[in-house]
Amino acid sequence: MTGSPSESKKGRVKARAVADVLDRPFEASSTNGAGKATRLSASTIKTGEANGWLSRSQAEVYRDPFQSAVTTTKALQLNPDQQTAVDAINQATDDQQSTPFLLQGVTGSGKTEVYLQTIANTLAQGKQALMLVPEISLTPQIVGRVRGRFGRQVAVLHSGLSAGERFDEWRRISRGEARVVVGARSAVFAPIKNLGVIIVDEEHEASYKQEDNPRYHARDVALWRGRYHHCPVVLGSATPSLESRARAQKQRYQRLLLPTRANQQALPEVSVVDMTEELKHHKESNFSTALMTALKDRLERGEQSLLMLNRRGFSSFVMCRDCGFVLTCPNCDISLTLHMDTKTMKCHYCGHEEPIPHRCPNCKSRHIRYYGTGTQKVEAELHELLPEARVIRMDVDTTRRKGAHERLLKQFGAHQADILLGTQMIAKGLDFPDVTLVGVLNADTALGLPDFRASERTFQLLTQVSGRAGRAKKAGEVVIQTYNPDHYAIQLAKRQDYEQFFVREMHLRHRGNYPPYYFAVKLTVSDETESVAATAIHQIVQQLQTTLSPNAIMLGPTPGAIARINKRYYYQLVIKYKQEPQLQTALFKLLSQAQRKSRSGLQIAIDNNPMSFM
Repeated sequence: MTGSPSESKKGRVKARAVADVLDRPFEASSTNGAGKATRLSASTIKTGEANGWLSRSQAEVYRDPFQSAVTTTKALQLNPDQQTAVDAINQATDDQQSTPFLLQGVTGSGKTEVYLQTIANTLAQGKQALMLVPEISLTPQIVGRVRGRFGRQVAVLHSGLSAGERFDEWRRISRGEARVVVGARSAVFAPIKNLGVIIVDEEHEASYKQEDNPRYHARDVALWRGRYHHCPVVLGSATPSLESRARAQKQRYQRLLLPTRANQQALPEVSVVDMTEELKHHKESNFSTALMTALKDRLERGEQSLLMLNRRGFSSFVMCRDCGFVLTCPNCDISLTLHMDTKTMKCHYCGHEEPIPHRCPNCKSRHIRYYGTGTQKVEAELHELLPEARVIRMDVDTTRRKGAHERLLKQFGAHQADILLGTQMIAKGLDFPDVTLVGVLNADTALGLPDFRASERTFQLLTQVSGRAGRAKKAGEVVIQTYNPDHYAIQLAKRQDYEQFFVREMHLRHRGNYPPYYFAVKLTVSDETESVAATAIHQIVQQLQTTLSPNAIMLGPTPGAIARINKRYYYQLVIKYKQEPQLQTALFKLLSQAQRKSRSGLQIAIDNNPMSFM
């Protein structure tokens, strides 16, 4: 029995439609995908398959996490210091020695080229390489340079990938198809079976430390993997952590120096502006006269500027001028931050969000004022003072979407903006030849924190961000605005004198019994009921006192720096020690007890060698 004329006509139409696309090959992961690729309906595809006109087969296709193509590059001519460093690292790779190297080079000294040439040697040996960078914001530029040298052999791992992209990259690495892995902190666990070299760029960065479970420092894991795989580990930085520099001093690490910029260009000229003096002569502003003059000069010359601020949002907090009420988070002991883009008040700890108040919730006054400075507020002031300037703002709020880091940096690199305004994420690793001015709007932010690393972090940040200026042929200038112009961290950062800073800071650490002279461990107890947390931490103190020697130093117990976060109360205890053979056993016992108590809501966290005691 034959079909009706209408059915026969439909069949001919479908056959002709299939025939029209047979000369055009396509790939698809589903029938819907095939329909989009060929403009055929699902029923036509099924009819073609049933009649033998089309066949369906499966093929694995990796998702591509890279946002754009790159230009192929070749190895550069090394200067003598770079060549010495490359030779030393390559020798360790060839001999399968797990030597830790501290590559200490001023900003712009060509550390990245040293990395690339040691990776090339590793690949020539038939081995794989791992390169860690501290933040996702650095990944696009670094990955671009590594891909430019090694092409499709490069895999990338960071939190900005989708789950599918991360899965595909993980498989490429595990199968040995990707021979170079570049990624942020968690990439240190990449399934590389034949490691020949591990590189930790900007090794001093605190972002290498995982602050919640599992608490680890990527640098420590990298050193362990170096020993396990019998390969060298290169720790690179212009401002090494005091721990790494001290280990190099004791010759536990082999120190390699790059004392000059690779292009022989001078380091930028740095000036420090005392903002207390500025306020005496001008109205309150985020910009000193010197910085505003320098910005106008760059605009006239068609050059670019970086402006760094250590905050995001519009203002730090909202306060009533009549009764002094500050709007705080209902879940945390912290003030809410104003965000003008969403017209909301946000908590940066638990994520609580509420509308901006127009009346004081306490006294109903309308005298609500916004205090402090954020990137949004600085951007608004920039548009007012320099209306002709094109500004790109780069902070957590503008980089939430996937690929946002790379998109913004690409726009800036293509001269679609005159000023890049951002938080700490713009301070490291960026390399733009037309950036001749760097402005630091508030150098004092970290100095005011009750943290033994406050001076170290300030010095590192100022030195790193200063290094973004004048990296090509044009001379660079840096303007640092501060209310503490005589502080040694700021003065030594102005001179980029790391060695003098190391000597002075180590002296202070020795007097205060702080790392690297002492090891440290921080215990944190939290519960929804404050009395439960307080009782638990005091019980832990009594338990540990029977284990610790008289030489151990115990700080606390005290409430956490922010006593309540997300409706939980926090208490902490810090132990500083040099040799405590029984301590790790006692801590392991505490963790075992904590697992049983966690069912009732009590949580105990142990952080070995914390980055901060806060």
